[in-house]
Amino acid sequence: MWDKRDTGARPNEPSTSPTYTPDLGRGGRIVNIGPSIQIKGELQGDEDLTIDGRVEGKIELRDHNLTIGSNGKIKADLHAKTIVIAGEVNGNAFAAERVEIAPTGRLQGDIHSPRITIADGAHFKGSVDMERGAADAARKTASTGRADEVRRIPEAKDDYGKSQARV
Repeated sequence: MWDKRDTGARPNEPSTSPTYTPDLGRGGRIVNIGPSIQIKGELQGDEDLTIDGRVEGKIELRDHNLTIGSNGKIKADLHAKTIVIAGEVNGNAFAAERVEIAPTGRLQGDIHSPRITIADGAHFKGSVDMERGAADAARKTASTGRADEVRRIPEAKDDYGKSQARV
């Protein structure tokens, strides 16, 4: 009745966890910055990038994918089409499509993206702005240093129907 040669999964076997790899972009080419590389300054490019080293400053890949590998330690604002974080990031993430924080990822900063994914086990401290075009608007605000838009607060009505201006 009970076959001791059961080939099914056993409780003492380690579970496998998914490995996060970036999507291949239009060109299919990905540039890697290895764990022994340290960069201070502004990093710009026109291809997908995977960082496993240290970067301090600003990273701008407007129409391409950025992956922070599990060994990556970043102190910079990130600007890309999609951002996958499996390492440590101190800075804001601005993505045109999505931001993903893997189980090994840590982000301390704000996210500006229409879609986000935060995996179980990931660490995140900051705020999220998911408006379409939020990354572009936030990028413009950050570069000019002030907001170009003033929003009015609608009038509130009390229980008696009187209008009161909100300040």
